[in-house]
Amino acid sequence: MSGNSLAVIVLAAGQGTRMKSSLPKMLHRIGGRTLVGHVLDTALVLEPDTVCVVVRHERELVATAVREAVPGAVVVDQDEIAGTGRAVQVALDALSDFDGDILVLSGDVPLLESDALGALLAQHREAQASATLLSATLEDATGYGRIIRDAQGGVARIVEQKDATADEASVSEINAGVYAFNARALRTHLANITTANAQGEMYLTDVVALMRQAELAVGAHIAPDAATALGVNDRVQLAEAARVLNARIVRHWQLEGATILDPATTWIDATASLAPDVTVLPGCHILRATTVATGATIGPDTSLVDCEVGENAILTRTDATLAVIGAGATVGPFAYLRPGTVLGDSGKIGTFVETKNSTIGERSKVPHLSYIGDTTIGNGVNLGAGAITANYDDLAKHRTEIGDEVHSGSHNVFVAPVRIGAGAKTGAGAVIRKDVPPGALALSVAPQRNVEGWVEQNRPGTGAAEAVAKARAAQKADDGANEEEDR
Repeated sequence: MSGNSLAVIVLAAGQGTRMKSSLPKMLHRIGGRTLVGHVLDTALVLEPDTVCVVVRHERELVATAVREAVPGAVVVDQDEIAGTGRAVQVALDALSDFDGDILVLSGDVPLLESDALGALLAQHREAQASATLLSATLEDATGYGRIIRDAQGGVARIVEQKDATADEASVSEINAGVYAFNARALRTHLANITTANAQGEMYLTDVVALMRQAELAVGAHIAPDAATALGVNDRVQLAEAARVLNARIVRHWQLEGATILDPATTWIDATASLAPDVTVLPGCHILRATTVATGATIGPDTSLVDCEVGENAILTRTDATLAVIGAGATVGPFAYLRPGTVLGDSGKIGTFVETKNSTIGERSKVPHLSYIGDTTIGNGVNLGAGAITANYDDLAKHRTEIGDEVHSGSHNVFVAPVRIGAGAKTGAGAVIRKDVPPGALALSVAPQRNVEGWVEQNRPGTGAAEAVAKARAAQKADDGANEEEDR
């Protein structure tokens, strides 16, 4: 290959010990994607001919995540020789026939933007450089390799933090760990790097000094946004990267026409989508593949995971996962929508209602204090307060089917499997154990029985018994007064 062909190498072999986690660093998530997933997603915008990812620690977990993000990726293993230079060597071995431009990215630098990579690559190609690196200027450069420039302002070398002198450590221009290389020049000079450094590793950065010694062209592209260079090595940096990414995402949707009242308390994943004229109130999480249609209002204090929200729907203080909310529907406050909930257009799931694996038809309402599970509800239904679908018999789940235009009384229990026919009514307190025919009134009425004196006999000395005694004394006094008047 030649010309403008491009291969991307992503370094994802590190253990990330400072994360203090059983999960590989590359698989920690911000904005709905893994760290390495963000890097791969950005790289794909450049339409590379090949993507190669170098793995080692928790190899199978990382490789699986890589292939999910980029099914055609080449995954190669780093051996026991440590360092970024060695990682690139094993990647080049897998790309033995490639002879174009090589973009090397770090899997733990998730805030890269495709525009910055495109500009880096354009500068590299225009200058016909052997290497062009991405740099940034940070107020606190601790932990990063420093860009050391020569008297003419050109890139002389890169010095890692642990190998830097005091003067070198005072430099604020840092190496972002992103490089564009000419493949032939990279192969030649990688063969000459050693492990003679404080870490005992093969540094990819040593290639820059070797190329300069060979009088090859080496350039640097300074990123306009220093956040692009932010790497993630511990949980503090993970949180900071998440904050920066979220601010970018929120701003993007604001510029696309969404009203987001409080960006500081609104979290939106990179995989979510908002239409114009959506309103997001404070304290909302819009996560994973959630889509919100035009005119919908979300919040305050609402969490949506993999949900679909229709036009002009209103969700207030709602927790929903894998739910579909129809156009003009209302949900909440304090509603819990579990996976499989489908609410039809202009429907309602109200206060303190939990739903699961249920379809609620158009214009149907479950207003308050109810549990609806494994249920199909038709159109125009109104369930009274306290409706419960008893769907589990300790061995299996069963379905409840409620037809169109059914109205139930308060505090009903529907013992599944059971069918309520279209237009049927149920009385307050009914326990529905048998199918109800269309248009029927279902009642479960038993005569009320009052057992006089039960509290005094069974709960003597309690507050209830004392209250009974006072009530009886008051009643006796009233009766005596009435008798006196009758005389």
